Amino acid sequence: MQSGEYWIGLGDIHDDTARIKHIPGLREAAGVILSGDLTVGGSVKQAERVLHAVEQYNPNIFAQIGNMDRMDVTDYLESNGWNIHVKARELAPGIGIMGVGTSTFTPFGTPSEFPDSRIAEWLDEAYRAARPFRRLILVSHTPPFNTDCDRISSGTHVGSRAVREFIEEYQPDICLCGHIHESRNTDMVGRTAVINTGAFSNGGYAIIRNSGRGLRAELQVL
Repeated sequence: MQSGEYWIGLGDIHDDTARIKHIPGLREAAGVILSGDLTVGGSVKQAERVLHAVEQYNPNIFAQIGNMDRMDVTDYLESNGWNIHVKARELAPGIGIMGVGTSTFTPFGTPSEFPDSRIAEWLDEAYRAARPFRRLILVSHTPPFNTDCDRISSGTHVGSRAVREFIEEYQPDICLCGHIHESRNTDMVGRTAVINTGAFSNGGYAIIRNSGRGLRAELQVL
């Protein structure tokens, strides 16, 4: 990948694709990263509509489910070569991406919720494949615990301790996350830049750039 090229990252689309066409530079991006919650409790049919809306602007897609997507959506993403849930993929020589979708338990009983211990197992599994990459983007639907990216409206931190511990130990360059809509923000965990783009209906997205000296994430709002 040439210095200066970039990816677009977004999440929590929840079936609302109307603003995708307004993302600047979407067609020219090296790829599109979807951090989860493609639908609102939806299965493959709903997810297919969302992915096709993205694909018409940029077909190089890296995607995973969130807690609001049903588990069979992972099979659909896998069959199209888009899935990053519990996987690592090469973005460019020396640059990789690994993903862990779903979420920890919520009060709402959404379709794809798991204990933090399972999130930790999935992180370990994905990282085994990601180890060779010199530069790494972690895509975690759930933000790391105790950051500016995991506060609900009351101010309580509700992120994943497993994601936090993983970041502290392995220090990926960037953690792209979502899930907590009201916590659109950026933070640092050690050397790792954490970026929660919030609900896409509110216009949040990220630009992840290969600067030639490393990866750099910028939070943008339409």
